[in-house]
Amino acid sequence: MMEKKYEHLKELTRQFYNMKNTKITSKQIEGTTPPSVFIGSYNYPKVFAGPLLTSEHNSAIMDQPETWMNTQTSQDQIINYRLNLVRGKQTIAVDDVENNYIMKLQEVSMAKKSVQSEAEFNKKPTGIMIGREEAPHGPSAELKKFDIENIKWDRQLEKTYYDTDLKAKDAVDILHKKEIPFTQIQKAFSVGSMGEKKNRKLVPTRWSITAVDTTIANNLLEDVRYNPTIDTYHVYEHKTYGIQIIVVEIPTPWQFELMEAFTNYKGRSIIFTDYENNKGKKEYSRLGGGYYAIKMAVLEQLMRDKKQAGVIVFRESNDEYIPLGVWNMRQNTREALNKKPKEFETLKQVINYINTKTELPTDDYIKASDLLDDILKQRQTTLDMFF
Repeated sequence: MMEKKYEHLKELTRQFYNMKNTKITSKQIEGTTPPSVFIGSYNYPKVFAGPLLTSEHNSAIMDQPETWMNTQTSQDQIINYRLNLVRGKQTIAVDDVENNYIMKLQEVSMAKKSVQSEAEFNKKPTGIMIGREEAPHGPSAELKKFDIENIKWDRQLEKTYYDTDLKAKDAVDILHKKEIPFTQIQKAFSVGSMGEKKNRKLVPTRWSITAVDTTIANNLLEDVRYNPTIDTYHVYEHKTYGIQIIVVEIPTPWQFELMEAFTNYKGRSIIFTDYENNKGKKEYSRLGGGYYAIKMAVLEQLMRDKKQAGVIVFRESNDEYIPLGVWNMRQNTREALNKKPKEFETLKQVINYINTKTELPTDDYIKASDLLDDILKQRQTTLDMFF
């Protein structure tokens, strides 16, 4: 089954290369950016920075992951969006944010809609990637020239751009409360479009995603800690793009564990876990950016409901799963938490229910767990006191 999936990926790659009028046949592109920008991490503090471009003239949907689930966009469509975005790049020092080229990228990051663009590369863009570990991406090449039309900025992003005394973490908090999509906040953060003037710099895209997730989560947690705890056990669930998310909320103060299971990882099943207690997490999670994306989505819902809970998240990836990016975890979790939860009186009832939903038995999760295992033992110890 696993090999069939990757044969499918190879076929998508072949289709892309065989497309007529594809961008990779030319050193020039006239079209748009969705808007989208990418900052690499290689050779930091000098990094590759540039726009993502396509010859299509209405490309907004190609980089709006917040909308894909609601519009039932397929995995193949998402992969094609990624492959059809050509990454232009120039080497820039991360603190050189007043460079004319970077100022264009900042304008792009704050655009309300697709931006008409023209680009000329030093050579034909090459190097698409569809793999088992990384999200798909299209070809890239160094830019010789990059021009954009006049751009209408998002009003809220414009405010934070011009407020050069506002700290980046406060700007992120304000934009999130104004319901600016996560992707737009992250892009603006990545190209140094917010924060105190002296501290503005480029932040590699992968790092900026985790930084924005973490900043929003930390801001939310400061308030969630003061909310009353839930009274019963709540279970939320959703499944899209080969990922099943089950969120279990427990009637305790805040604590959090994520368990990531791959039901066919190199021919075997495997579970990775990480957790934090009520004091939060200081070291970087061994699960990477997905930990912070899911945690942020959970805290959004708790804040929305004005409640507090301990949270255990089961993330199970099956044979349909293809890495599409951290957004997939965030949006799957949001979709789950937008539904009405199932309620249970005991943790045992929760475990029995989840056992009917996951491919791997819950015993496997409990053995791999730190926090869930401790909670189960604490509950058993408390019950033993009454007999």
